[in-house]
Amino acid sequence: MADKVPAKGYVVALAGLGINLALGVLYTWSVVTATLTKAFKLGADGLPVAAAEAGKFVTVTKLPNGTVKEGAAALSKAVLADHAFNWTALDALVPYALALLAFGIMMAFAGRLQDKYGPKVIATVGGLFVGAGMILSSFTDMSAKGNHLPIIIGFGLLTGAGIGLAYACATPAAVKWFPAARKGLVTGTVVAGFGLASVYTAPLTTYLIGSIGVSGMFRTLGIAFLVSIIVCAMLLQNPPAGYVAPVVAAAGSKKPATAAPANLKVDYTWREMVRTPQFWLLWFMYACVAFAGLMMVGIVSKVAVDYFGAGGPYAVEGFATAKYFGLALGMGFMFTVALAIGNGIGRPIAGMVSDAIGRTRTMVIVFLAQAILVGWAVGASTSMAMLLVVAAGIGFMYGANLTLFPATTFDFFGLKNAGVNYGIVFTAWGIGGSIGNYFAGFAKNLWGSFGPAYTMAAVLCVIAAGLTVVTKAPKAELAASKAAEVEPA
Repeated sequence: MADKVPAKGYVVALAGLGINLALGVLYTWSVVTATLTKAFKLGADGLPVAAAEAGKFVTVTKLPNGTVKEGAAALSKAVLADHAFNWTALDALVPYALALLAFGIMMAFAGRLQDKYGPKVIATVGGLFVGAGMILSSFTDMSAKGNHLPIIIGFGLLTGAGIGLAYACATPAAVKWFPAARKGLVTGTVVAGFGLASVYTAPLTTYLIGSIGVSGMFRTLGIAFLVSIIVCAMLLQNPPAGYVAPVVAAAGSKKPATAAPANLKVDYTWREMVRTPQFWLLWFMYACVAFAGLMMVGIVSKVAVDYFGAGGPYAVEGFATAKYFGLALGMGFMFTVALAIGNGIGRPIAGMVSDAIGRTRTMVIVFLAQAILVGWAVGASTSMAMLLVVAAGIGFMYGANLTLFPATTFDFFGLKNAGVNYGIVFTAWGIGGSIGNYFAGFAKNLWGSFGPAYTMAAVLCVIAAGLTVVTKAPKAELAASKAAEVEPA
């Protein structure tokens, strides 16, 4: 038995991290939402009314008393040509919600495919889908009444499915090289790239939209991510047949330990897994917390605009005149970055904590904290500094979930079929997140506020926390039943 992880294992882990740093562009959608929902004063031709100075146009903000406030903002010619404006919140969230759904559903198939054909091939196909989808999105007519089909099919279906294909390969391939007692830490480190991606993609997306327009942004990032994902995919590799990961001391222990005694270790097929109550408990909990976390990921920049932009309850003077779309792009990406930093940091920390105190105990803490932050703290925020802290906290708890659920799936159902098993569990993330974002857009359009969506998200997180009490590993029960089958009568 090897006494240490081979160098190849670290290469695979770093390649997985690199892939996730590209796939995390999904989390910058709130910047796009804040852009597309900005209202403009339109002329008879449906284009923005130009101010006297070239490259300027007039923004329109409806104040609570019903009056309209106008202010000029500078735009590049590329942005004026894009004429991206006045989408409803629901319209702007449809491509993102569809991408989440495609991501989650594709994970179920991608896990099985990568187990069969290897992570290198499937991640490469995923990179092609991601790039092609974003490039197709760049052909969208960005006006409110224009043809939105390219972005719905491109980002919503192709990019979403491509993210699912590539994401399904990164973590299982890396975890198989490392000790069982470090599953939480390794999982958290690899998926941290997905959460931290917005730290660079949010300002980059903001800059590209301001300089070359929304269409140019999609085209540029599509090409860049297509190349980078495929390069990293070439480094992915499962351990060779017969490989046994080294055994090391579990967190807080001086003795070598694995996740479970050898006689209780069971590798479930996906058919066996879905027949257990533990699978359905994990699936439902995942859907609940994904509803809350992904909803906030999709709207955080829009929330910042609503709160602190012109006409908001805590309007900050001067932000409405920030370069290009005021707070939405001048300052709004800061909230996306704050959430991303929390998202990235929360993943490895949750992995280490759960390795030490257990997955379900960590889940209780994370779910309840997420309920408080989304259900109360967002609405209670009265300053940008406070909302930045809340955004980072929501990101931390949401990121923790992206470590806890795969690690728990590996604990409960083994590593042999890790790809397909976690892929099926992960469908809960896509479905929960898609419903959460659709509900947020629906609430905003119907009631003029995201408040009802915050309340619903908090309730679901509390329900998920309660379910952890009855969620126990099924391995001992299955191992005992299998042992009983071979015992003499």
